Amino acid sequence: MRRRRLRTALTGLALAGAALTTLPAAVPAPPAPVGPAADRPAVATDWSTAVVDSTMARYTPSTIGGWSYPVGLYLYGQYLTYRRTHDARYLTYIRSYVDRFVKSDGSVDQSFNSLDSMQAGRLLVILHHETGQDRYLKAARKIRDRLNTYPRTADGGFWHADTSSRAHQLWADGVYMVNPFLVEYGEEFGDSAYTDQEAARQLYVYGTRLQAANGLLKHAYDESRSAGWADPRTGLAPEHWCRAVGWYSMALVNVLDAIPANQSRRPQLLSIFSKLAVGLEKYQDPATGRWFQVMDKGGRSDNWTETSCSSMFTYALSRGVQQGYLDPHYAAVARRGYQGVLAKLSVGPDGRTGLADISIGTNVGDYAYYVGRSRATDDFHGLGAFLIMNEQLRGD
Repeated sequence: MRRRRLRTALTGLALAGAALTTLPAAVPAPPAPVGPAADRPAVATDWSTAVVDSTMARYTPSTIGGWSYPVGLYLYGQYLTYRRTHDARYLTYIRSYVDRFVKSDGSVDQSFNSLDSMQAGRLLVILHHETGQDRYLKAARKIRDRLNTYPRTADGGFWHADTSSRAHQLWADGVYMVNPFLVEYGEEFGDSAYTDQEAARQLYVYGTRLQAANGLLKHAYDESRSAGWADPRTGLAPEHWCRAVGWYSMALVNVLDAIPANQSRRPQLLSIFSKLAVGLEKYQDPATGRWFQVMDKGGRSDNWTETSCSSMFTYALSRGVQQGYLDPHYAAVARRGYQGVLAKLSVGPDGRTGLADISIGTNVGDYAYYVGRSRATDDFHGLGAFLIMNEQLRGD
């Protein structure tokens, strides 16, 4: 059965670029591995399929990794590419990955004691939507039911993890790990009365706790003030780490796309988004169009522009304008971001793509910790964010 929200949340991005199959003339093609970029003409390439085909050539569904949010993010981006291209290989690959973990009776060997462990649940909703098989409903319901007893802060925010080391903590990352899944689950399985309310509440609680006067969000908040990184007065982490803010920005758009126009927290979420967009425009690197690893300290020589968050912000701003959440002038900010991300994409001698300068997985820390993180190529955080971004902007 085709349902409204899955048409919006799962196909909106793919449909945004369906009319064109080449990069717009104003956007340069990613550089080849040798030779100055100015010497190379633009190439009409579908960069989503190029990235997906390259990744599928590198990994089978059995070797791509375990049940994890980076793989889940990447495969969600692959699904968006499938929705546009209808290349059956892409969906078969996703299903083969998920079926490693979901048995025929719907049981899944996961405890779901962290928000991170829930993100790949989006694939369960997708596969139920595509196949109608109850096994995916049963597996997805385990995540939904886990939230009934999942620990929360006093104001109702889900802890980042149900462990002593993450107790009482809200990480901006966490809103993406659970809330897009929630609203899509609610629409697919008739539970939207709860899921819309819960997702909007989570975005509001996290936003009000983490958003600073400059519009950006701090990476995390510790209600207990016991974490080494927590300010003893505010409980906040010291820095605006770019991917944490990126996770929040994408989740905000996904939830706004899903909840009804009369949802009580919608005006509050739009206000948070408006303030965030101001900060994103202010701290965009004018030289590259990307955003820095520590967002508000781009002037420091050891800081660097990071590809996954730049994709996330580009997507969120573009989608925000498209949906009427943001002023139209932010479309130009998104286009600069898109060009900046494409400049980090190359094609090697083997014909496979490479996406550079992606921060590896990161905990909460200080400035030196963030800028010292390894800068990977083809890390799944970056590949997934790239596909989501590209499916939104490729036909812009």
